Amino acid sequence: MASNAQARVRGVAFYTAATLLGLFVALPFFWMLSTSLKADGALIVIPIQWLPRNPTLDSYTQIFEIFPFGRTLLNSAYVAAATVVITVASCSMAAFAFAKLQFRGREPLFGVVLATLMIPQQVTIIPLFLVLRNLGLINTFTGLLAPSLFNGFAIFLMRQHMRTIPDDYLDAARIDGASLPRIYLSVVMPMSVTSVATIAVLTFMQAWNDYFWPLIVLTEERMMTLNVALSRLNGQFSTDYNTLMAGSLLSMLPIIALYIAAQRYFATGIRIGGIKG
Repeated sequence: MASNAQARVRGVAFYTAATLLGLFVALPFFWMLSTSLKADGALIVIPIQWLPRNPTLDSYTQIFEIFPFGRTLLNSAYVAAATVVITVASCSMAAFAFAKLQFRGREPLFGVVLATLMIPQQVTIIPLFLVLRNLGLINTFTGLLAPSLFNGFAIFLMRQHMRTIPDDYLDAARIDGASLPRIYLSVVMPMSVTSVATIAVLTFMQAWNDYFWPLIVLTEERMMTLNVALSRLNGQFSTDYNTLMAGSLLSMLPIIALYIAAQRYFATGIRIGGIKG
């Protein structure tokens, strides 16, 4: 009886702490939603209005009037989707080579790939910019997407997952006369759906939320991404927080939808990626 009572108390304490933590995490998002529905001036009213007294959608309509919000949304969607396709295609081929092909220098080369994970992005910004400028790719989506050809973390995660695939499947495909590209496309990739989905979600989130690199590469207003456009709402002397919160909430919707759609693959992909070294 005592042990059951202790287990019940521990369970109540755990769920109470988890609920409080969840509310604490959700508080900023609730404040964003509340702020986006407030009228001008209601944000600085004392005492604080957690719930807007006169809710309005003016901020959501103004966001489309201040700058071409729809175009920047499409630009961000294109850049994020293209980044996912390029990253998954290039990194899965590299991961397949490191996981299933035997060639001289494989392990040292993979060590170099892992070493790139310790290099901060800020260190590579200037060299990348100079290379793209010499190639005439500044202010182009091609230049913006070029760095997505290599992603050390994506190669590592997919390689770890592909190492768990039994070689018997590959040997059976070779006996049936399948070529190496056919084995990669028809055998390995279908069995790596979880890791591919995980990389797709992580890459999409990173590309969608990226601000620094698009700010440097893209210079024309018609090509700017959503985060760069939202940064223009921060003025030197004042900031329209109501409109900024409305735009930020709208920018979060694709990420939330993508994560909900792929969450059953996401956790599995992360877990399987650390099984085999």
